[in-house]
Amino acid sequence: MELGMVGLGRMGGAMTARLLAGGHRVTVFDLDPKAVEAARGRGAGAADSLEDLVSKLAPPRAVWVMAPAGDVTERIIATLAGALSPGDAVIDGGNADYRDSMRRAADLTERGIDFLDSGTSGGIWGLEGGYSLMVGGPTETFARLEPIFQTLAPSPTTGYGRVGPAGAGHFTKMVHNGVEYGLMQAYAEGFQMLKAKEEFGLEVDKIAQIWRFGSVVRSWLLDLTAQALEEDPELADIAAYVEDSGEGRWTVREAADLGVPAPILTQSLYERFRSRQENSYADRVLAAMRNKFGGHAVKAAEKG
Repeated sequence: MELGMVGLGRMGGAMTARLLAGGHRVTVFDLDPKAVEAARGRGAGAADSLEDLVSKLAPPRAVWVMAPAGDVTERIIATLAGALSPGDAVIDGGNADYRDSMRRAADLTERGIDFLDSGTSGGIWGLEGGYSLMVGGPTETFARLEPIFQTLAPSPTTGYGRVGPAGAGHFTKMVHNGVEYGLMQAYAEGFQMLKAKEEFGLEVDKIAQIWRFGSVVRSWLLDLTAQALEEDPELADIAAYVEDSGEGRWTVREAADLGVPAPILTQSLYERFRSRQENSYADRVLAAMRNKFGGHAVKAAEKG
């Protein structure tokens, strides 16, 4: 298929590379000329503006937006709304608030433009292993653009799907990230307990490797944790300061609105807040995990 890609950050650039490798024709736009040149080097076309991007695509057009949630995505979609034509489609693959996605879908529908919200998981590893894609929007639009999702997914038959109407994709990804917070916190607390039993002299890096095979708690997150601990069992160069990128807060807010008890997800978010006030081994484990699965920056530990 032919599509435009707006935003060539950690994930947008890798997704463009995967789409090109899958035989799709991709035209890109980004404010970073180096990112654009890298995409051009892989065979992508390049545009000087959003309007130029639209002009270089044949109708019915499809434009994937991979930008930070909030004002940036809002401005991009507003500009595209004025440049695209009825029958074209916008796919928002970022971590938008699902309420914003519902509103944007309604606005674009009035113009005859289709909208899909794709909750996208896979981090910096998606280029190699594929992305998990949770898509909201009209069934017929999803079916028309399904080859794009099949290429980005781990396989043409696994790891992607339409989960409901507009907004459902980003709602599902929001809950996914809330669960992620809870899983990460459980691992971090477990490794802190192992570390605290000083009389046994437990080697946490060795234990992580043991757990990876055959145990009930084996997972990809554990694989990445084991890698981080193998590199530095003490995580001495990582500050116990854990950021949150917004989805955890949205999940907790939504749980309260729905009256759904979510104590683990809520507490895991609060633990990230607490990490910014004190230093602990558990928080260094959390920070290391975020760096390994998503390429998120870690804050260097203060020396001496």
